[in-house]
Amino acid sequence: MRFDRIAVLGLGKVGRLAATLLHEGGFDVLGVDVQAPTEGLPFECRREDISDPAVIGQLLSSVEAVLSCLPYHLNIGLAHAAHLAGIHYFDLTEDVPTTNFIIELSKAARGLMAPQCGLAPGFVGIVGASLADGFDKCRSIRMRVGALPQHPTGLLGYAFNWSPEGVVNEYLNDCEVIEGGIRKLVSPMEWHETIYVEGVKLEAFTTSGGIGTMCDTLLGKVENLDYKTMRYPGHMDLMNFFFHELLMRDKRKLAGEILTNAKPPVEDDVVYVHVAAEGTENGNLRRKEFVRAYYPIEIAGARRTAIAWTTSASVVAVIEMVRDDLLPSAGFLHQEFIPLEMFLSTPTGSLFKTGAPGH
Repeated sequence: MRFDRIAVLGLGKVGRLAATLLHEGGFDVLGVDVQAPTEGLPFECRREDISDPAVIGQLLSSVEAVLSCLPYHLNIGLAHAAHLAGIHYFDLTEDVPTTNFIIELSKAARGLMAPQCGLAPGFVGIVGASLADGFDKCRSIRMRVGALPQHPTGLLGYAFNWSPEGVVNEYLNDCEVIEGGIRKLVSPMEWHETIYVEGVKLEAFTTSGGIGTMCDTLLGKVENLDYKTMRYPGHMDLMNFFFHELLMRDKRKLAGEILTNAKPPVEDDVVYVHVAAEGTENGNLRRKEFVRAYYPIEIAGARRTAIAWTTSASVVAVIEMVRDDLLPSAGFLHQEFIPLEMFLSTPTGSLFKTGAPGH
C-alpha cells in the first residue's frame, strides 16, 4: 500500500528532524505538536492537544500513516487510533508493554504496525540479525549502544540528550536475554564488561528495551543474545548508588528531574555502536563485527546532534522502505527482519554507512 501523506506527532529535536527528512524524501508531511513551530519549517504544522482522543481521530482521518515522536506513555492510545483508522503506524518506543500491546493490535491490522524504529531498539537489531544471518549456527549476538557527550565532565560522564523518562526506565526495568538457549529476564545495570571503540574505553551493562522483539523471533535460533548500554567507566556504579542505595527507584519522575538538572543536553555528542555475532560457517567458528562512532553532522541546512540524526534517520529509512513496497504493508514489523543492505541503500539509511561523517 504505497502512501504519501504522513503525520509526525511530537516536534522536538527528533520529531522535527524526522519530519524534515520525510519532507525532503517526497512525503506530504503534517507536523503536529501542542506547541508547534509557526515558522522555519518546510512542511505544514498544526498546534493541537495530542492527548485528546477526539483530536487524534480527526488528524488521522486525513493521513495515510503516522509517526509518533511522543513520550512513550502516549503511544498506546495513538497506536489504537491508527489501528481503527486503518493506517500505517511507526514509533520510536523502547517500552516493552507498549510494544506488546501493539503486537496484539497488529493481528487484525489493515495497515503496518511498526514500533521500535529508532536506534535501539531499531537499527541495532537490524545490524545484529544481519551479522548472524550468514552463520550455519549462531552462538551469540551481542549489541551495545551508547549515546554520550564527546567531552564528559564529572563522575557520571553523561548528558541527558535523550528523554530522561526513557533513560530511567531503561535503568530500572527488567531486561530480556537469551542465555544458553533459554529466554530469561535479568536485572538492569548488571553483566558489566569493558569495551573499546576507536580507542575510547567504555563500560557496558544490561538495560531494558534495546533488544526489541529479538528474543521472540530468535529463540531456538541463537544460543546467547543480549543488549547493553555503553557509558564511560564508573557510570554504572554511581547510577546503582543513586537508584538503589538512595531509593530513587521509587521516585522515577523526581529521579529524571534531578539527573536532567545535573547533566543537561550537549551539542557535541557521539553515538557508539558495537555489535558482534559469533557462529560457525562450514564448520569454522567466526566472529563478525559492526563498530561505528557517529558524530553530529549537517542535515537539511543545520547541524544535528548524533542522537537526533541517528534516531530520526533510523525511522525515516524504514518509512521509505514501506513507501517503496520493500517491506510488508500490514501486520507487525519486526526490525530484525529488515535486511541491513536494504536499509543502508535507502536515501536516509545511507547516512549510517560511514562511521564518522563530518568529524
